[in-house]
Order: sequence, then structure tokens, then C-alpha cells
Amino acid sequence: MTRVCLLVIFLLTTAVSFAQQLSLFTQYRENQTIINPAAVESDFLAYGNNITVGASYRSQWSGFGGAAPKTQVLRASWINASGSGVAPMFGGQVINDQTGPTGFTGFYGRIAGVLTEDPEYGGFSIGLSAGMVQYRIRSSEIKLRDENDALAGVDQGQMFPDIGVGMFFYKAVGGRFADDYFYAGLSVPQAFGLDLTFTNEQGEFFTKRVQHFYGQVGYYKFFRNDGFLEPSMWVKYTPNAPVNVDVNLRYQLPTALWIGAGGSSAGAVHLETGFVLGENAGLSNTFRLGYGFDYNFSTFGPSTGGTHELNLTLSFQN
Repeated sequence: MTRVCLLVIFLLTTAVSFAQQLSLFTQYRENQTIINPAAVESDFLAYGNNITVGASYRSQWSGFGGAAPKTQVLRASWINASGSGVAPMFGGQVINDQTGPTGFTGFYGRIAGVLTEDPEYGGFSIGLSAGMVQYRIRSSEIKLRDENDALAGVDQGQMFPDIGVGMFFYKAVGGRFADDYFYAGLSVPQAFGLDLTFTNEQGEFFTKRVQHFYGQVGYYKFFRNDGFLEPSMWVKYTPNAPVNVDVNLRYQLPTALWIGAGGSSAGAVHLETGFVLGENAGLSNTFRLGYGFDYNFSTFGPSTGGTHELNLTLSFQN
């Protein structure tokens, strides 16, 4: 109970501050197009598949029980792999995030164009995501000391438009590293900043939504045995909050298995594993299942416990 109370206090304190507000991901490469609407899917770079559909489930801070953050994502994307000049990309995603009594649900469409001579060998893309987001609070789930508190009895939701913008560059390295890819991107996935005000008979309270600025960089090093190594980095900046940097190293074995590890400047350690079924299993499509685990060693109170994340992805060529 103490942990739940502390989490609620933390949430209400940060409701009027400038903290990280968007969903986090352990296997962030699996949700690259959510982080950056201009990004090319990892399935296209790693396996040559231009259509991808996926789903993920993330349970954060398991030590807080039912009040801990939980995130669900559905996504899909397509790139015209045979285009040149401006190769179009389309996609969309649904995101649901719940943290204790507060949460949001967003529906987005995504469009981008890749300036390229051949998408297989690289290009520069500019992308836009647009949709609607519902922000909600269920204060009936909060036990307050003062029954006349302004939060008392407020179960409300508000809908707002949302836009994300981004740019992304990727390129086959060439020469003796002809099969390798380098990629980098910059994005603002939550471009609108606004104040969300909730009111009732006792008064009002508000939370301020601020822009988030993301940077991504990574490299695919392919081997002759059909395995590859991918170092990557995700940099996150929110005004008036410390810059956060996630680094990760993933190794796809020549077999179906992959393993990975990394960490963040916030004191978290990442571990991940999964398997791929595709050409190695005689399939024309590629199916991937991944599991990620985080543990944060920084302390601000009681232990938050670990974070668990599952990702399912199906990709293929049209």
C-alpha cells in the first residue's frame, strides 16, 4: 500500500512538472516508427521485408502492482521498396498507456517520403504522424485524505489532436561493408504542447504536456553466416528534465535466436532475447517474438521492481 501511495504522490507531483510523458520501450528498435514517423522499419533493413505488422505489451515497475505503468501498442507500416525519386511510406498505430489512475489512448496515421535512387540502398526520409489522443483520469481510484480535495469525484477524459514529425537517414555502407547499414534520425513525436485542465465543483487541476525531442542512431553489421550485430542508441530530451540516453547491443545468431543487452543514463539495465522464424525455417514470411527486461538501480524510494516487455512482429514482401 505504501508503494501505491508513493506512486500516486509521484504522479500528482509530476502532473504540473515537465517530466517524461510518452511511453518508453526496452526493445525500442521494434517501435522505431512510433519514436520517429520518418523511420524505416528494422524488418526492411535487416530482412528486406517492406510490410510489417506488430504488437507489444509492456509492464513497467512490477513492484508497484496494479498501479504500475502498462502500455499496449498495435502498429503497421509499408514502404514502396521498388520506388525511386520519392518512395512513399504509410502506416499507423494505436497506443494505450495506463499509469495508476491516469492514462491516454492515441490513434495515429503515418505518412512519409523517402528521397532515394533505390530504397534498398538508402535514402533520406521526412515523415508526419497525425491522430487523436484521449487523456483521462480516474480519481475515484485515488484515496484522498481530504474528501473536499479538488480531485475528489473527477473521472474525466479529454480529446486532443496530436502531430509528430521526424527525419531519418539510412545508407548501405558500400565497399567491403556492402551489406551493412548505418541509420540516424531526429524526431518530435509529440509536437503539440498544451495544458490539460480538469474541473469539478470543488475546483480544478491541470497537467502540462510538453514536446519531446528524440534522436536515434544505429548500425547493422552483417556476417557471412547470416547473423548480424546491431549497436544502437536512443537519446531523449524533454525541457527541464535530464537528457536520457539508452544504448543497446543486439546480436542475431546464425540460428533463430537473438540476444541483447544495454543500459541507460537513468540507471537502468536492459536484457533481451527472442527468436526469428523466416528463411531459416523455410518460410516466405518473417515472424519474430522478443522479450525484454529492465531493472533500474537508481533509488528514489522503495524498489520499483523490474519491467517486462513482449513484442510480436510479422513482416513480408508484397
